[in-house]
Amino acid sequence: MIHLYNAATDEYIGVITEKQFEFIQADLEEESIEDQDYYINQATVDWMESQGADHELVALLRDALGELDDMDIRWEIE
Repeated sequence: MIHLYNAATDEYIGVITEKQFEFIQADLEEESIEDQDYYINQATVDWMESQGADHELVALLRDALGELDDMDIRWEIE
């Protein structure tokens, strides 16, 4: 299981599957191999949806963003 957090506040966002995480890894930029966060905004989530992202993943990310313009999400594997 992969747990997502708001990188700025450490607020727990939720859990995603390995398949959902693989989609994020394939489509979002990592700054380095040690990087454990991703930048997202509403346009990013819309784009992910248009590329076939899982509906539950899209809903989770939209809910996490809420009214924010953007955020960095941090992940941890358990």
